[in-house]
Amino acid sequence: MASHYRLGLDIGGTFTDFVLTDSASGEIYRYKHLTSYPDPADGVIDGLRALLADQQIDGAQIDEIVHSTTLVTNAIIDRRGARAGLLTSAGFRHVLDLGKEQRYDAYDLFITYPDPLIPDDLRREIPERTLADGDVLTPVDEDAVLAAVEELLIPSARRPIESLAIVFLHAYANPANEEAAARVIARHFPDLPLSLSSQVAPVVGEWDRTSTTAADAYVRPLLSRYLNRLQNALAALNFRGRFAVMLSNGGAASVDTARRFPIRLLESGPSAGALAAREVGRDLDQPDLLGFDMGGTTAKACLIEGGALYLSGSFEAGRVNRFKRGSGLPIAVPSVDLIEIGAGGGSIAWRNDLGLLQVGPHSAAADPGPACYAQGGDQPTVTDANLLLGYLDADFFLGGRMKLDFQRAKDAISALAASLHMDPVACAWGIHQVVNENMAAAARMHIIERGHDPRRFTLVASGGAGPAHVAAVARLLGAGRFVLPTGAGTLSSVGCLAAPFAFALERTATVRLDALQPEDVIARFGDMAREALAVLADAGIAPADTTLARAVDMRMVGQIHTIRVALDGVDVADRAALAERFHRLYEQLFARTNRAMPLECVHWHLSAQSNPPRRASATLPPGAGDDPSPARKGHRPAFFAGHFVETPVYDRELLRAGMTIHGPAIIEDPESTAVLTPADRALVDAAGHLRVTFFASCD
Repeated sequence: MASHYRLGLDIGGTFTDFVLTDSASGEIYRYKHLTSYPDPADGVIDGLRALLADQQIDGAQIDEIVHSTTLVTNAIIDRRGARAGLLTSAGFRHVLDLGKEQRYDAYDLFITYPDPLIPDDLRREIPERTLADGDVLTPVDEDAVLAAVEELLIPSARRPIESLAIVFLHAYANPANEEAAARVIARHFPDLPLSLSSQVAPVVGEWDRTSTTAADAYVRPLLSRYLNRLQNALAALNFRGRFAVMLSNGGAASVDTARRFPIRLLESGPSAGALAAREVGRDLDQPDLLGFDMGGTTAKACLIEGGALYLSGSFEAGRVNRFKRGSGLPIAVPSVDLIEIGAGGGSIAWRNDLGLLQVGPHSAAADPGPACYAQGGDQPTVTDANLLLGYLDADFFLGGRMKLDFQRAKDAISALAASLHMDPVACAWGIHQVVNENMAAAARMHIIERGHDPRRFTLVASGGAGPAHVAAVARLLGAGRFVLPTGAGTLSSVGCLAAPFAFALERTATVRLDALQPEDVIARFGDMAREALAVLADAGIAPADTTLARAVDMRMVGQIHTIRVALDGVDVADRAALAERFHRLYEQLFARTNRAMPLECVHWHLSAQSNPPRRASATLPPGAGDDPSPARKGHRPAFFAGHFVETPVYDRELLRAGMTIHGPAIIEDPESTAVLTPADRALVDAAGHLRVTFFASCD
């Protein structure tokens, strides 16, 4: 009888990763393929064909594909989305230009902000008005709606719009006017894709709601075309199973749901990586982790506490200053709370105006790629530096399927070194150290902002470049341990396979805690539950197989920012218990609270989640002892603490449970290369993870 499989598929900025699992035996097959530009679907199909041919598998044997992608994020960053229009309430045409009128940097005299995704000439004002309490003061003018849309669709020198966002004032409180406008447009222009703020982001805050809905309209046609093309190509490979897509909240959804809410794919890939890190933590029985995912283009850090991911109701996209909060476009969708560090294997090293070495944020990505890829890139990158330092084997990149050009890497580094009056090796070491410092600084801030000590957390390294840098990052954070998980180079694809089907909803209804009516809360959550369960039913998930979680964002009266308080295990009629839970969280974040202040509830959250899928896993056979010599494949000079050291190289696929590796060491597998410094000691556990501790400085 033919085997059946599940496939996790993650598109990154440089590589597309595949993880194929045998549903019966639990065997796992991994594969990496360069991401294709301008259409990532080409790389997906080419890589999948190669994987199926290599394993002699037919597409009909795959029961399910779960896919995560950076397509939405990159479309916003690179401004490759659709020509979208905007209908908004009279007097609110310039919300996208005004923002919150806040400076994200008080000292930058030349501060810049991202341009709106929908320019002013594609926005139209519509006579209508809904009040903050939901009462309709002025019904929508349907004739004005039709006239505005007709004007936006007239062919011109700049071509007609491809999609339309509708954002009316206070539509989160009552969507009637938005829905009326949408019905009129659908009757006359049935092929025009629409994004309604009352469906995309029904939350208070005109800037956030308008920005999110504009972004949804901006990426809607692009994502729809991509999914259509990918589905057709998969069908040509005889795939007939279930095709699901990762959302930003760490859950999977049907393709139809992804088409309805395209902006919810903004952090699709990083959320899969965060899920995978949590699964590794469960293997280790370590609930407090920092997921550290460093790929070819960016790196991300995600905090996991008590085995749970932090979730946020918003995220920033397209920052003009990657390291400064507030410099991007606010996107009000449920997402895993993480920080993008802006450093990857393809990050370009350069000399700034002060004559100092900088790394990133610009990346060579997959095209043209680092200089050592020999695909036209000539800028020095982190990957080039790692090759020069001896960490990478030019003949074993991607398991030998891709050869690296050492001389091109050296030439690129040498040109930068000359401008800095440095030796090429010293320059490469400087690049390695600078990128590590950048990542550690951002990760430290991410942890401290949540009221925690970085030294508490175990780092879980993933991505193609993460295992080569995690030792230095962990040491800079003061952590005493880190983990090199099995399959680290394709761990985000493993996260896809670990994802339950999930859908999260948020509603705004501000009420003081002392005036809270339990029956109103129960009714609100009931409506939200019905909507969320309907979305999961679209993916074939029955209500009996679903778990609901509820939360509320609270604050002291007079404050602007809120804190999310879980309602599980709390009777909403018990106001004192709810207040106490808020104050404990407030104390954790700010070290003190004021219990005399009145509280209010602002945003209400509900998440519906299916039972998690059965995870494929294999137990590593034990070795004869702790001696790793059977896995040793050779040695080469590698740079540590100021000089080259002859360093043993191990084949990770030959390691067995119980083996212990003392640094310095290099551990290779086809998807990534791990670097242990002279002060590191790695123990191979039964799941194949390398548990690493260190006991001395290695500067």
